[in-house]
Amino acid sequence: MVARRRIRPRPRPARTSPKIVVCVTGMPAAGKEEIVKVARRLGFSIVRMGDVVRDEARALGLASTDHAIGGMAHQERVEHGFGIWAERTLPRVPGGRVLIDGLRGRAELDVYRRAFGERLVVLAVHASPGTRFGRVVRRDRSDTTASREAFVARDERELGWGLGDTIATAEVLLVNEGTLPELRRAVRDVLEHLDG
Repeated sequence: MVARRRIRPRPRPARTSPKIVVCVTGMPAAGKEEIVKVARRLGFSIVRMGDVVRDEARALGLASTDHAIGGMAHQERVEHGFGIWAERTLPRVPGGRVLIDGLRGRAELDVYRRAFGERLVVLAVHASPGTRFGRVVRRDRSDTTASREAFVARDERELGWGLGDTIATAEVLLVNEGTLPELRRAVRDVLEHLDG
C-alpha cells in the first residue's frame, strides 16, 4: 500500500534557461551511470529523476527497496499522470549544460520538450538483457533487483511506462556491449558534438 499525501502545486521551471539539455534514457543497468560520470567530467550539471523519486519515497517513510520505490513511482504516475516525475524534476534543472538522467516514457519526454524545445536531445543507451542482468547482480544499491524474476518484473514495469518507445525515438543511441573505455569514449564524443 502506498501512503497518501496531498497534491503538491505544479513546479515552476528553473529561473535560468539551460543552453542544452541532454535526457538520458535506457533500461536498468544499460550504462546510464557511466554517461552521467562522463558528462560530469565535461562540466555538465547532472539532474537525476531517480533522486526526485527516492526523495519522495523517503519523505513518505517508505523502505528503500525496488518494490517500495517502484510501486510508489508507479502509483504517482497513475494518480497524477505519467509526466509527474518530469514535472517534479523541472525545478531542479539549472542553466548551462544539463544532463537529466532517468527519462522513462513519452509523457515525461513531452514535459521536457515543452520546457526546453529544440535545446533538448534524447540520448539512449542499450545493452542486452543478459549483459544488464550481470551488471545488476554486481551492483551494491538499495534498489537492486538481484533475482532474475525481480529483474524481469522491473523491466516489464518500466517498459509499461513507455521506456521502449522513448529509447526507440531517441536522437542518439549508444550500444553498450563493449568495454567501459569504449563506452566512455563514445559518450564523450557524442556530448562534445552536441555541445559544439
